[in-house]
Amino acid sequence: MLLPLLALAAGAVMLYFGAEWLVRGSSGLARALGIPAFAIGLTVVAYGTSAPELIVGILAAWEDRGAIALGNAVGSNIANFGLILGATALIRPTEVQGGLLRREIPALLLTTAVVPLFLLNGVIGRVEGAVLMVAAIVWTWMSLRSGRRAEIVSDAEPHDRRSKPAVLVAISIGGLIVLLLGGKLLVDGATSIARALGWSERIIGLTIVAVGTSLPELATSLIAAFRKQSALAVGNVVGSNLFNVMMVLGATAVVRPIRSSLRDGAVDLVVLVVMTVVASVMMRTERRIGRLEGGLLAAGYVAFLVALALLPAAP
Repeated sequence: MLLPLLALAAGAVMLYFGAEWLVRGSSGLARALGIPAFAIGLTVVAYGTSAPELIVGILAAWEDRGAIALGNAVGSNIANFGLILGATALIRPTEVQGGLLRREIPALLLTTAVVPLFLLNGVIGRVEGAVLMVAAIVWTWMSLRSGRRAEIVSDAEPHDRRSKPAVLVAISIGGLIVLLLGGKLLVDGATSIARALGWSERIIGLTIVAVGTSLPELATSLIAAFRKQSALAVGNVVGSNLFNVMMVLGATAVVRPIRSSLRDGAVDLVVLVVMTVVASVMMRTERRIGRLEGGLLAAGYVAFLVALALLPAAP
């Protein structure tokens, strides 16, 4: 049991630092090349912080561990709302930008509803996966167009422009390699623990793997809250959840179809839909999430974990 635990811990740490280096190198390179800050935020940073979910999902699918892949994506989205957004609001109430309400929230509700719909026949196939990936590309393109119309000014720092492109490329590649190795360790460690404790791979994917792959989002959101920039946490969570469904589940299903019945994942999908709707309503009502709402989201996540522990495990 010790070796799988060490592999799990090492994988989580490597996922965090791998994502950090990938984002730092890629965003630095983009700034050095004169790419506007809004484009970096909507693409490199948003995709980079969700890279652990993507790597773990693809590796799990490649090794025919679809339960971990699906549990990782669904569990990460639940953790993003309950754990990350809830904790962030408890530290400092978060403001919600108007553009987020008009574009991303409707898209988030739609993509969340798609997950149980695609699982009606018990499988998310390669065609559905390709549809989700195309949707991710279209959504990114539309976000970039909206960003251009908003005329967001670049906030590039001098040291980014002075950095040598070769160094930034090396940091990006190093981060990607660390991500791949960390994802492999996390999947293998989690699977070994599941078998040793008699837990299903689904439960491991929903909890340990989901939290482990959400470390970049958690760190980003908490740091933003402490720096009085908690509004960034909302965009980080919403963007990550959109990416998790469209690109992570999409790419995973293209590698290998994800098989799971609605009965086995009923609790997970119900919690995902409810958490998404509740958080969306909170964001739309007063355009902010206060400490009371943050406490409710965090309590909902704790209740979800308790339910997983008490309910009979699905295979």
